[in-house]
Amino acid sequence: MPRFYTVANQSLLKPTLDRLYADFNYPDSAADPIQIVRRYHRPDDREVVAFCAASLAFGRVASVLQSIERLMAIMGDRPADYVRHFDPRRAAAAFDGLVHRWIRERDLVALLWILRQMLERSGTIEGFFLDGYDEAAADIATALDSFSARAMALDLTAAYGRVRRHGVSYFFPSPSKGSACKRLNLFLRWMVRHDALDLGVWTRVASSKLVVPLDTHVIRVGRCLGLTRYTSPGWKMARDITASLKTIDPLDPVRYDFSLCHLGMMNACGFSRPQADAQCPLRGACRPRVRTRRRSRPPSVRP
Repeated sequence: MPRFYTVANQSLLKPTLDRLYADFNYPDSAADPIQIVRRYHRPDDREVVAFCAASLAFGRVASVLQSIERLMAIMGDRPADYVRHFDPRRAAAAFDGLVHRWIRERDLVALLWILRQMLERSGTIEGFFLDGYDEAAADIATALDSFSARAMALDLTAAYGRVRRHGVSYFFPSPSKGSACKRLNLFLRWMVRHDALDLGVWTRVASSKLVVPLDTHVIRVGRCLGLTRYTSPGWKMARDITASLKTIDPLDPVRYDFSLCHLGMMNACGFSRPQADAQCPLRGACRPRVRTRRRSRPPSVRP
């Protein structure tokens, strides 16, 4: 299916997206996990908190924020130091009852144990990521594959014992397996970009390499704007939407992610909704598919 969005209508879409970006580009524009990350001021704390927060960023916003807050209460005022000295066996009891949807206590213990090993090997999560990062690559796909593979190759015995199926693997998906890697891309957006929302803690990964964190809201708005030819979510769709946004901003395509996501969360997007785009700030730049009500059949009559 060909894209609705082309360079020809860039003159219409760019100012519309720029205006939407400006409307959301301030710290308290919407309830979001990054608000918790922003409470911390040391770069190492922000990196650790951001990875934990992004990892739990699935489900209802209120539930996500509650789970992150509970985890931060355990980790204390200096989360990076907590991770550097983290002992899965000694700390396990503190996680009793801390679950987030299908993520169990020992999965969170395993996550912090992996982060400790990353810090021990590379000094920072950024350093661990850079071991698989290629500046010449078109985007961060191969870097994410390497990052997740090396993370899951770390020793998990202290967290899981001899159990072979590890729930922590949910936090380390791979583009090569088709995953959109939403939470990893969200973490990277927070770390790499720098504006009123994103933190810019990392310095060696280019914003132009980032891929949009794909969720249901970005999918809906992206399809409404014709930014993707795909109908099924996954890495191909995330990369496709990013490629469309790159024609608008080649150096920083994912800067529109926060505003597009929260526009969808506000239910302002008219994609496949009866009101179409009547309430949408993107009105005129999109092509919402209006949902039509099926006509009911008359009751059948037996001969």
